[in-house]
Amino acid sequence: MSTAGSTLGAPVNTPLTAKYNYAIGYLRAFIVALVVAHHAALAYHSYAPPPPASLLAQPRWWGAFPIVDPQKWSGASLLVGFNDIFFMSLMFFLSGLFVWHGLAKKGAATFLRDRLFRLGLPFIVAAGILAPVAYYPTWLQISGHSDIAGYWHQWRSLGYWPTGPAWFIWVLFAFDCIAALLFVLAPQWGLKLGTFTTNLARRPVVFFAALVAITALVYLPMAHYFTSLAWTAIGPFAFQTSRILHYLVYFLTGVAVGAAGLDQGLLAPQGKLARSWPWWIARSLLFFAVATSLTLAVLTGWSKSPALTVAADVGFVFSCAASCFAFLALFLRFAQTRSSVCDSLAANSYAIYLIHYVFVIWLQYALLPASIPGVAKFLIVFSGALFLSWATSATLRRIPAVARII
Repeated sequence: MSTAGSTLGAPVNTPLTAKYNYAIGYLRAFIVALVVAHHAALAYHSYAPPPPASLLAQPRWWGAFPIVDPQKWSGASLLVGFNDIFFMSLMFFLSGLFVWHGLAKKGAATFLRDRLFRLGLPFIVAAGILAPVAYYPTWLQISGHSDIAGYWHQWRSLGYWPTGPAWFIWVLFAFDCIAALLFVLAPQWGLKLGTFTTNLARRPVVFFAALVAITALVYLPMAHYFTSLAWTAIGPFAFQTSRILHYLVYFLTGVAVGAAGLDQGLLAPQGKLARSWPWWIARSLLFFAVATSLTLAVLTGWSKSPALTVAADVGFVFSCAASCFAFLALFLRFAQTRSSVCDSLAANSYAIYLIHYVFVIWLQYALLPASIPGVAKFLIVFSGALFLSWATSATLRRIPAVARII
């Protein structure tokens, strides 16, 4: 079975390994860079809410928009909207690709022990230390002074513990537990599902239709009852309520595709998906345009029809799957040769994901007084946060104990 480095907590294979899958490894690295860009753009979003009176004020949009800059950039709204539709789903899919190999090789107990080590310890550090440090500039913008005691008092009065992007880490471990439980109950479930997905992959459009149908089945009822903006938080454990089952479907789909092998089926380097990359890019842009139009119609109150809300939710499901297929096809077609820069980004991407939020928010705060366009601030924050996270990761990975984890 081909492997692809360390997709956020997956077992690490260096790019020198013969079985390294460049397309999947580099796609993983690209998505992490896209996460950095996403968070960098939020401060300059055209519709970002104004800073609240305090951290305790409702609604607590500061969790999503930690810094709100008066300088705006219209492209930030487009970038954030496009990313939000697909990139977390694709991350769960990519993470699932390596699960079956780990279960089959190690067994459920050892697999979960290793995953707890690789995911649990970083989550504790990211949630317990990095998140309060990252959000401190939010308090500085709100309060206008650096009263750490006041910040800590409001932080502890929230009723939950904000973790920022680290929510993905604990949810991924929870999904790993589900996969391990299924492995114990039905040891062949991954192989059987992998065979099924391989048969579907002979016609990627059919695979796409099946994925859309299943995700619509689990997402539409959740979106109806919880809305797409709702989050659930219990202590440091938070997740986007309406999308949690949607993400689980993408994760299990990744497990099934990985069980069949990354060199065949949907992800075959010369397969139908890779060869039809222009069509998938066109479909992704079309479905994104439709989904965005429907969502804007709902949010602006253009129509109060419940049918329009359902149509917007259906548009999300289609756009998400189309964008995932488009990026998979693009990287399968063009990312098959080695690049030293991409190798380094791939090797450091897990740590970049864990620590970038600190650099993003502090850089956004530092640029608040600057009288430069929002797009320039975005580029400074994105490039600065990516470089600083990358350099910090490379330095930390020189420590053997740390390198074992990240």
